[in-house]
Amino acid sequence: MSARLLLVLRQLRRPQPPPGPPRRLAAPCRALGSGGGPESLLGQRRLQDGQVRSSRGRGSRPPPARAAIVREVIQNSKEVLSLLQEKNPAFKPVLAVIQAGNDNLMQEINQNLAEEAGLNITHICLPPDSSEDEIIDEILKTNEDTRVHGLALQIPGNSLSNKVLNALKPEKDVDGVTDINLGKLVRGDAHECFVSPVARAVVELLEKSGINLNGKKVLVVGAHGSLEAAVQCLLQRKGSMTMSCQWETPQLQSKLHEANIVVLGSPKPEEIPLAWIQPGTTVLSCSHDFLSGKLECGSPRVHSSGLIVEDDVSLLAAALRIQNVVSSGRRWLREQQYTRWRLHCLKLQPLSPVPSDIEISRRQTPKAVDVLAKEIGLLADEIEIYGKSKAKVCLSVLERLKDQADGKYVLVAGITPTPLGEGKSTVTIGLVQALTAHLNVNSFACLRQPSQGPTFGVKGGAAGGGYAQVIPMEEFNLHLTGDIHAITAANNLLAAAIDTRILHENTQADKALYNRLVPLVNGVRAFSEIQLARLKKLDIHKTDPSTLTDEEVSRFARLNIDPSTITWQRVLDTNDRFLRKITIGQASTEKGFSRQAQFDIAVASEIMAVLALTDSLADMKERLGRMVVASDKNGQPVTAEDLGVTGALTVLMKDAIKPNLMQTLEGTPVFVHAGPFANIAHGNSSVLADKIALKLVGEEGFVVTEAGFGADIGMEKFFNIKCRASGLVPNVVVLVATVRALKMHGGGPSVTAGVPLKKEYTEENIQLVADGCCNLQKQIQIAQLFGVPVVVAVNIFRTDTRAEIDLVCELAKRAGAFDAVPCHHWSVGGKGSVKLARAVREAASKRSRFQFLYDVQLPIVEKIRTIAQAVYGAKDIELSPEAQSKIERYTQQGFGNLPICMAKTHLSLSHQPDKKGVPRGFILPITDVRASIGAGFIYPLVGTNVPSDGKSSVLLVSPKTVGRGLCFRGKVQMGSAGPESLDRQERQRSRGSPQGM
Repeated sequence: MSARLLLVLRQLRRPQPPPGPPRRLAAPCRALGSGGGPESLLGQRRLQDGQVRSSRGRGSRPPPARAAIVREVIQNSKEVLSLLQEKNPAFKPVLAVIQAGNDNLMQEINQNLAEEAGLNITHICLPPDSSEDEIIDEILKTNEDTRVHGLALQIPGNSLSNKVLNALKPEKDVDGVTDINLGKLVRGDAHECFVSPVARAVVELLEKSGINLNGKKVLVVGAHGSLEAAVQCLLQRKGSMTMSCQWETPQLQSKLHEANIVVLGSPKPEEIPLAWIQPGTTVLSCSHDFLSGKLECGSPRVHSSGLIVEDDVSLLAAALRIQNVVSSGRRWLREQQYTRWRLHCLKLQPLSPVPSDIEISRRQTPKAVDVLAKEIGLLADEIEIYGKSKAKVCLSVLERLKDQADGKYVLVAGITPTPLGEGKSTVTIGLVQALTAHLNVNSFACLRQPSQGPTFGVKGGAAGGGYAQVIPMEEFNLHLTGDIHAITAANNLLAAAIDTRILHENTQADKALYNRLVPLVNGVRAFSEIQLARLKKLDIHKTDPSTLTDEEVSRFARLNIDPSTITWQRVLDTNDRFLRKITIGQASTEKGFSRQAQFDIAVASEIMAVLALTDSLADMKERLGRMVVASDKNGQPVTAEDLGVTGALTVLMKDAIKPNLMQTLEGTPVFVHAGPFANIAHGNSSVLADKIALKLVGEEGFVVTEAGFGADIGMEKFFNIKCRASGLVPNVVVLVATVRALKMHGGGPSVTAGVPLKKEYTEENIQLVADGCCNLQKQIQIAQLFGVPVVVAVNIFRTDTRAEIDLVCELAKRAGAFDAVPCHHWSVGGKGSVKLARAVREAASKRSRFQFLYDVQLPIVEKIRTIAQAVYGAKDIELSPEAQSKIERYTQQGFGNLPICMAKTHLSLSHQPDKKGVPRGFILPITDVRASIGAGFIYPLVGTNVPSDGKSSVLLVSPKTVGRGLCFRGKVQMGSAGPESLDRQERQRSRGSPQGM
């Protein structure tokens, strides 16, 4: 580095007095006449420190004002950065410099100035002979690095092709070399782009030297590409008459004679005499090529009155580049704040009569999922694309947007439903279509993934219905990205580990078992990390396997699982009634160890509940390890961690933890993630999907999620379990009601899937509706227990009359609803829910007074009683001896402070499905109590009826049977539950319902 730059950089690092009024610079170096020859101002050898001293005298310093302008730029950048960091303490812009070669001059300049301004800088060093493709690959990688806010190139000139330059992201191109930035500059939109720091330095040095550029003739010689264009453009804006030429131009001498100012873009060839430049002409040299990193400043010997300005341009340009990086960071921060998405919504052309759901889905062509991801602010490296219409979203987006304010959080729940369902999923989709496609408000729907079991059963899919659904329907309902299959694999791996461990412990001595668990590897026996954790749990504080006593070896090697206490079942995502009860271990290889077992539907696995409630990969691993699978013969819990399979389960689930991105019929975004049912789990989509969506929509946006079953079940669990786990605070509850369901609660005939509706449901009956609104009023009151405003969405069916709809809306408002709105999204899409969307926006603007229903530190019995009385309206609870025993055991084991997840019928507020309306004075029977320790809740079983919701089923029950083809190691006796009749009748959903429920 030249002595001049070193002196200025040292001066910049010294404490400086407060800046005074602007100071005018002395004129840049001027040609003082001919006779300078090749040793004149326009020479082209690199300045050496000694040569600078000889021209200026020993100990000379740069003009103070020159250092002051650089210092002013850096100080301004520092102040701007400090202001940004007041609101974003973790924010620190990063300048990345891709360098190909060994010249470190610019590296030192950038490093010093960046440190002074408070930036971080990273140099990416490539070999000098790197190919164009290698350089572009590195550029593209750095483009997608969210930590980098400015990207500059320091590579040989022969590698600076248009292809290389335009590989830079314009928003990170702090040297202003891309076509987009140059085009904006030429067009007059300099405030929207980055301008070449070298070109800006030239203009600022000229102006602050007291030169009036208006009307001056400026000749730019030897400049190329972006520098040439930027210098000319900026000078022309100042009123200069600008010409440009290369050193080989035949008319160069006459052009030099005419110029008032000469700007050198590259070193002067020796054959060009200085005499061609008129005395008094202002000369600036920009020949320090920022992109190549080569300093080719001239004039080792100048007249004593001359000033060398090459270093001034270089240093000021470096400072302006730092300023550009800060500007880029500020722009990036601004973009992280709430901005309306530039979303291309898909047009709907609703038909009448409304076609089937599958026909509607197939008539709409979805956007490519990578296009949708870009529209909502996801980066290319934050998505993993599965086909054309779905993608997984990486959890890294949460770290990138951690300082982003969350949007509004809306829950869609329902009244106590008919067996047909009342359309919560459809309302959810219609609402977000209305918000985004019609009101231009950022919104996200977060839905559960449906199980294959009910999809092929009576219930059908869960993508919504009519013109308010997720597309493609087949992708949504079948397989998706394989999350449920991953859960199945992890669940069954754990089930196999349990039985295998019992088999080995029954057939091997302590020492043999220990040697299998801690084998010799290359002559060394060592504990794994998970085994060290087990030793600590056993209060054995040893790390050398050879030092354990026989008693300690036995305690470590044997879990002593009591087979009668095993609660972990195998799962399958197919309704196969003959796997409800099975006998396993009948092959001779199992050595007589057999036991009764069963298959559950895959989404009933506790792993699904863990997936839905976790907030990170590390948290998921901890939760998986805590899952209790059985008790030992001393009554102590046995966990997945004890079996040593936690790591394996986590690996199987590492992709499933990422939410799945899809879209609605109108092209608005949807997260589909996790599918726990709403009885022995909490019935909500994942915490992670909600958290990511809340960041993506921004402070003024909306995230709409759905809770399974009625508000008494799904909503209560959403508040007391999911919100407690996530820390998120809901703003609004949308309570879905239908005239059909209200008539049922008012005393109408029973509603059965597959059976045509009675005339009471297809003809106007005001009295039935009025009588049934007691259930709606009760569900509104339940929501009010949590302090959240309620908007009632009346899901309109074609048989509903205006009088019935108006009555429901009026009674809902009297019961305390913030508003009540009829919705027509099924028949016309988002347009039919615009009134609902406006009501939700208004309700969300009110202050939420959210509170939990109970303190988790209360005894388990008191928490159950609180839910039974406050939510269901029970007089009291009644515990069976088994339930009482389980509660005492869980409390003794340290699980008494977990929230409660009640498992009861969804068809009534009570435990009796046939009790409609608002039952009163009943005693709620608790027949059993179980625990999902990994998921983090206790679930009491209410009565004898364990229900299943529309997204999943607890038991493998269905009117349809699955054929042959299921194979298991050993032998399995199926159908042990008793005689099972085969119901082959195809049950069709009533066409009286507009929704695909």
